[in-house]
Amino acid sequence: MSRVALVTGGSRGVGQGVARSLVDDGWTTYVTSRHGTGPEGAIALACDHTDDAAVAAVFDEIASSSGQLDLLVNNAWAAPKGFGGFSDPFWKRPVDDWDTLIGVGLRAHYVASVHAAQLMTEAGRGLITNISSFGSRGHLHSVLYGMSKTALDKMAADMAVELKGTGVSAISLWLGLIRTELLLSLGLDEFAGFSLQRAEDPEFVGRVISRLAQDPDLAAHSGHTLVTAELGARYGIVNNDGTPPDSHRGAFGGGPLFPPAIETDQAVEPREDES
Repeated sequence: MSRVALVTGGSRGVGQGVARSLVDDGWTTYVTSRHGTGPEGAIALACDHTDDAAVAAVFDEIASSSGQLDLLVNNAWAAPKGFGGFSDPFWKRPVDDWDTLIGVGLRAHYVASVHAAQLMTEAGRGLITNISSFGSRGHLHSVLYGMSKTALDKMAADMAVELKGTGVSAISLWLGLIRTELLLSLGLDEFAGFSLQRAEDPEFVGRVISRLAQDPDLAAHSGHTLVTAELGARYGIVNNDGTPPDSHRGAFGGGPLFPPAIETDQAVEPREDES
């Protein structure tokens, strides 16, 4: 049976790399972007994720053309004005940072999840994933950035409760430092104290998501927040150059907050060199 995926915000960065890996692994892969562009092999659809009608049209197109949706990767994101302004404290930032970091970085994920769940629950299978980060655990970038990522984790946890018994799972993923083309173009050896040599390729994230979606134990992880580097270690997945990326669990003082209280029993165990 063919597998159908949608990656929101798939024209560049993490989304583009995820889409590439899904295409390579045989998924029929749709991507959204404002200008309707995407990686080779993917089906690109123009969509402004602040426009609910445009989002609905994307899912109508997928239902009409493919008749199913097995995987949603919530990745759409919009930077606030002056992305470098993340170095400023919240009271010195424009209040309309909310419109990008919450309006797109959170609300757009919820809207897409609503439409995906409608298709998936009817079919009795599927996975909704949120691209989150360690900013849920410790301060990263800004107050609103952390708020949006923490909310994505809670969203997956609560969606899993309501999806129980439907065959559909919801999971949030913490990515580490990502070796995007932009970051690599800077010629740095490290960024924010993390080694680029042991950072994650966007395609690595996609390979992890593809494997997770096919994991026979997927339902047991529904509602959890998982660390992509640790999932890679579990599945034997490495970067494009063969290196295993590092988990940032230790640098941020611990692992995911969902599910609470049972982390040591349920979390993917880190490699020995990460303890």
